Amino acid sequence: MTTRTEAPAGTVRHSPDAETADGERPAADPAGRGPLANRFALFAECLLTGVWLLLAGLLLITALPAFAAACGHLRRYLDAERAGWREFGADLWTALREGLRFSLLWWAALALLAFDLRVVSSGVLPGGPAVTAVGAVTAACAVAVVVTGLRTAAAWRPGEDWLRTGRRVARHAWRADPGGSLLLAGGLAVVAVAAWMLAPLVAPALGALAACAVAVERRSVRR
Repeated sequence: MTTRTEAPAGTVRHSPDAETADGERPAADPAGRGPLANRFALFAECLLTGVWLLLAGLLLITALPAFAAACGHLRRYLDAERAGWREFGADLWTALREGLRFSLLWWAALALLAFDLRVVSSGVLPGGPAVTAVGAVTAACAVAVVVTGLRTAAAWRPGEDWLRTGRRVARHAWRADPGGSLLLAGGLAVVAVAAWMLAPLVAPALGALAACAVAVERRSVRR
């Protein structure tokens, strides 16, 4: 004889393919699917997030706010909260409004380092091996600036001060959790290789990079 357990009153069950009234998917329920289905669903969400991130960051000055919105979207998805394009757009607008100054400073630092690299690689400076070493250090600093900016965007929450978050992340990223920063640097390399191989691969690679940033952030919090 089999028994059947009834769901408590007021419990709403969503099928994996159900949609809400406004056409958006409900938040993911990892308990309702198998491990393989969960991994595939997360992979598909990363692809979609990468497309949103690419479109929102096309103006370059919006790159960091778009990355922050992408990380926020993936966090909500992983936490089984409502995650759709409306929430992404709201986060993007908030990040743009509150983080424009930080984004400008980030791009200014990268532009300065890029100019230094161009001068060093031009061959007009004397010094030989010393100039090569300076170029290597400058390239490493550029990667560090990019990684710090991305980790700041991943750690930022609406209402927080970007500069304060950036200072906190800079101290943590290279002192307490250098391994996480190196993982994110590896993700940047994957994006660069994807762009070099085939331009359309940039979108899924960016989604995977946002997922990597979220994973690094949660990994550092648990430590």
